[in-house]
Order: sequence, then C-alpha cells, then structure tokens
Amino acid sequence: MTPEELASRHPRLYHVTEPGAWEGIKKNGLLSTTRLLDLFEVSDVQRKSIETKRRPSSVRIEHPDYGYAIINDNLPLTESALAKCLDSGISPMEWLGILNSRVFFWSCKDGLNRLLGARLNRNRSREVLVIDTLSLANVYAEQIEISPINSGATLRKPAKRGHNTFTPLGCYSFKEWSKLRGCRDQIREVTVRDSILDITKHTLEVLQVE
Repeated sequence: MTPEELASRHPRLYHVTEPGAWEGIKKNGLLSTTRLLDLFEVSDVQRKSIETKRRPSSVRIEHPDYGYAIINDNLPLTESALAKCLDSGISPMEWLGILNSRVFFWSCKDGLNRLLGARLNRNRSREVLVIDTLSLANVYAEQIEISPINSGATLRKPAKRGHNTFTPLGCYSFKEWSKLRGCRDQIREVTVRDSILDITKHTLEVLQVE
C-alpha cells in the first residue's frame, strides 16, 4: 500500500492522549512508551512495571531536563483475557512489549468516537491530535504498520492477535491485504514503530475533548 492509497482511504489519523501532553510532544516528539522511558531515563524497576504489565491508570513520569510526560493506561485490556486470544507462543508480557514499541492512531472518526464514548472514558478530558495521513506516511512509510483490530483492547469477544496482526504498509495493496484477511476487515489502527520526532509537521490540529 502506498502512502497515497492509505491517505485516499483514511485522509486523517487520530492520536488520543492526556490533557496538556501536547506541550511535551511538541518538544520531544510523539514517542512510543519504550522510547519515552528511554528519554526520561526511567529506572529499571519502574520501567518493568510500566512496560510489561497492564497499566490500570495513566502514569506520570518526570525528568529534570524534559519536564513531565503522561503514559496512557491500558484500561480496555486485561491480562487474563489477553492470554486467551493470543496466538500460541506469545505471552501477555510479550504482547504488551509489542504494543509499547509503537505509536498508535485511530484510522477514522468512528473508532475515535467509540473510544471517547466508551464507559471507561466518559467524563474524562482528553487531547486528540489530528494528523495529515499523507504527510506522515510520506516520511514514515517504512515504520508504518496497519491493524484490523483494536490491538490494545480485550473487551467483549476479543479478536485473535499475534505477530501477523500488524502488517507493514508496503507489503500489500489494500485489495491484496483485504483478500488475505478474508475480505472482511478494514484498517482500524495505523501504527508507527518507535517514534515520530517531527510530529508537529504532520499535525493539523489538537482537539480538546471534555
């Protein structure tokens, strides 16, 4: 899939974060949890708790040079449910590591609105970064992967997931990818491995959701 094909289907992408996070993101880039922990030089003990376990609430980390950052919670996920829907050979700890190595975007407003309107998020303030898909994909095509599911949620009847959940953008056209997925799936998530240091160049607006 080319950046143009992705953008023609999903011209805007949406990243949800905590109120006030944009100031730090502008300075340091939009980082995966793993890269954020690297930057903030988080101790091994705290890092293990953040990176390899479910986070029932957001986590605030601080650094004398970089200020503070908020790491999102994993409320829609439980480790017991995750263990049942993972491909054999992958542990919940390993899957959390896979998630924490990526930056995630909703591919459309429907998914974004479901997240914001979910019971766990009602009456909760958030910031939403609205991203120009073509601009981002032109620069980060080699780091972009797509997913047909909400890979960080295990509510209701969680979909199976594993190493094949994330498909590198350039592997297939959308038609080829859809055929391999049984012609049923749509792109739910767009992920970027590692980090997006120049995120301000691709951000169209930052919405305050109350």
